[in-house]
Amino acid sequence: MTTTAVAPLTTADAEALVAAAVEAAEKAGVTVSVTVLDAGGQLLAFRRDDRAVLISGETSTRKAYTALQLDTPTADLVDAVQPGGLFHTLPTALDRPLLFIAGGVPVRRDGRLIGAVGVGGGAPEQDHGFAVAAVESLV
Repeated sequence: MTTTAVAPLTTADAEALVAAAVEAAEKAGVTVSVTVLDAGGQLLAFRRDDRAVLISGETSTRKAYTALQLDTPTADLVDAVQPGGLFHTLPTALDRPLLFIAGGVPVRRDGRLIGAVGVGGGAPEQDHGFAVAAVESLV
């Protein structure tokens, strides 16, 4: 079996993701925080607009972490944590806090998970859209 190396998420990639998410948010008139994590869950980039609600920094980071750990956009997981859902107890089962609110999106290169971006500060659907715009901008 032959495996090919996939370039990791770089600081330059992370900064580009932050810029793209912030640009999308600014176009919508929304102030946000944006977090980018690498494949190991380590912080590569973070920005909180000085007008964004303070909690948006924490929510953007938790959304990115959740999207990374479950390799799924957080928007797709909201129903799974409702009573009777597949992951109903997961938010309280781990030491690291997960957040099942739209706005976290995995980042892939050549089909491999290389990190995640999380956006907080707008409505969940807006945050998801800003995170998707950022990931789609990454070449």
